[in-house]
Amino acid sequence: MEVAGPAAAALNTLTPTQIQFLESVPKAELHAHLNGSIPLPTLQQLASEYLASSSGQGAISNEAIKQGIDVLSKGPKLDEIHDFFGLFPAIYALTSTPAALARATRAVLSAFLDGRPPQCNHLELRTTPKQTDAMDREKYLRTVLAELDRYEPGQVGLIVSLDRKMSEEVIKEIVDIAYALRKEGKRIIAVDLCGDPTAGDMTKFEPYFAQIKDAGLGLTVHIAETVHNTPEETLQLLSYRPNRLGHATFLNDEAISIVLDKKMCIEICLTSNLLCKTVSNLEVHHIGQYLKADHPIAICTDDILPFKTSLVAEYALLLAKPPYGLGLTEDQVKRVGEMSLDARFR
Repeated sequence: MEVAGPAAAALNTLTPTQIQFLESVPKAELHAHLNGSIPLPTLQQLASEYLASSSGQGAISNEAIKQGIDVLSKGPKLDEIHDFFGLFPAIYALTSTPAALARATRAVLSAFLDGRPPQCNHLELRTTPKQTDAMDREKYLRTVLAELDRYEPGQVGLIVSLDRKMSEEVIKEIVDIAYALRKEGKRIIAVDLCGDPTAGDMTKFEPYFAQIKDAGLGLTVHIAETVHNTPEETLQLLSYRPNRLGHATFLNDEAISIVLDKKMCIEICLTSNLLCKTVSNLEVHHIGQYLKADHPIAICTDDILPFKTSLVAEYALLLAKPPYGLGLTEDQVKRVGEMSLDARFR
């Protein structure tokens, strides 16, 4: 994995012994989006094949594909969180067939699990099932799940993501598919709410989240990612009793009190927050209040492709001395790793 930016700066301050320590810490990756974690060489190969066979008449132009790959190769410049979402149309086009999706999934799983040592002991990969000309949403999920089956059950599970902009018809379809696949014994472990953090009406998700919980699936939601997310929306999402929270950057005191009381694990993505500028620096990052409270957190990568990071590099941001990192002790870093494993969905 190519590492650049804040994570690389933190890694560069550590000794080889300290890096070896970080690699050895037992840990889980609980917040990794499939399409944002495709290794760049795999994406470049898929793009080359796509452009060679495409007439340029698809949902996205060949020029847009080239530009998207070029931006991702150089490292995108993100001025705020919404700039991030514009990076994905090209990736979605390149993974729109079962064969391409399978190759992308295989590469992502390998990046996290096949290294010596691997990036993590347990991976929970998440993705939003898409309907394309070449596959429906069930085929999409079955394609991804078939790649997960290459690994031991305890190594990896799939979180099915719902987008905030989805219609109720599509939400119901995906939840029904997830439930049916779970009953088949497939490795679907939870459902996630994601997408543009300022879009959508959260009330429409209530019956489906209840169905998810009743089915024994876990629930994690991206929550309070921006200053534009209202306290009312945040409290509404918390009322659905999620097991874990993605980012949770802008919780007010009332919401924090609920989170602490219910011991909802916070999925922390340090580089993602810094590059998307939802947090200005590590010193003011909301991770601090949860570390002081010994509240469950999990350090995660979010999207290793645009953010040019790795899970070990994210842990380097814990161990490195300020201003490059938080300056935690090795025992504190081990504790964070333990918490991530404790928070995994079974």
